[in-house]
Amino acid sequence: MKLTRNRRHRQWITGLLFMSPWLVGFLFLVFVPFVCSLWWSFCRYDLLSAPEFVGLQHYQRLGHELATGQGFGRALWNTGYFALIHVPLSILLGIGLATILSWKVRGQAVYRTLCFLPSIIPVVASSILWVWLLDSRRGMVNHVLQSMGLPGPLWFNEPGEAAWPLGWLHGTAAFGSKDALILMSLWSVGNFMLIYLAAIADVPDEMHEAAAIDGASRWSRFRHVTLPLLTPVILFNLVMGLIQSVQAFTQMYIVSEGTGAPQQSTLVLSLHLFLSAFQDLDMGYASAMAWIVFALLVIATGLLFRSSRGWVHYTSDPS
Repeated sequence: MKLTRNRRHRQWITGLLFMSPWLVGFLFLVFVPFVCSLWWSFCRYDLLSAPEFVGLQHYQRLGHELATGQGFGRALWNTGYFALIHVPLSILLGIGLATILSWKVRGQAVYRTLCFLPSIIPVVASSILWVWLLDSRRGMVNHVLQSMGLPGPLWFNEPGEAAWPLGWLHGTAAFGSKDALILMSLWSVGNFMLIYLAAIADVPDEMHEAAAIDGASRWSRFRHVTLPLLTPVILFNLVMGLIQSVQAFTQMYIVSEGTGAPQQSTLVLSLHLFLSAFQDLDMGYASAMAWIVFALLVIATGLLFRSSRGWVHYTSDPS
């Protein structure tokens, strides 16, 4: 009995030693900063002096900015606009590309590679490329549009929002900086496409054959067979796309040179948090903002999972 107990004890120690690199990293790089940010959100802290407890002052400031549409309110609107348009478009484009690339045609591997390549280009390089392509004066995109007799948008020089309905009513709608950022982000949809492609390949051929025997067209088979079986993957990409949209930073920083220009139209939550913490040295305010963003993401993710009960279909019990 004592020998067995000693053996179990040694196994526990061996297991902990193998886990120690991850445990140490989690403790000092995740857990400790997590707890510190919660404490700093109630303090006035500039990284140079000791934190000074101020209670709910930062949260009250965030509430005021949210009500007036300044600072945090403006950043929340920009992030929401970006996420609500980018995520659905990335899902639609990913499914469309995956469906087309699943067809058995000559050169299929080449087409798949070409569609996936943009997603592995470094974000900094692709952002600089798109800044050049969408230049309002010398950009290739506007040059092509003008050759077709279409007006070239100002893109990164325009704070307008093409998808904002009131803008169309007041005649102020235009393709602006956030629309350009959405276009840039769709460039790297290859990751989502690859997941959809794997999910489509996993659909049993027997189901398509049975539907074809019943007289279903290709569109009907996609709508009633393929698409329902893709809903678990759509849910996954929906959640991941939402989180990635909120965390998007590099593109916004590069196109605005770290200012959120023009007129704070590219000032998303991640950029506003970064500038508040490391430019203004207002770490307490930035920590409070991070916790508000974390709470909003938890709520949004919870709502997505709750709504998924009505539209996500599993081939087997997900539990």
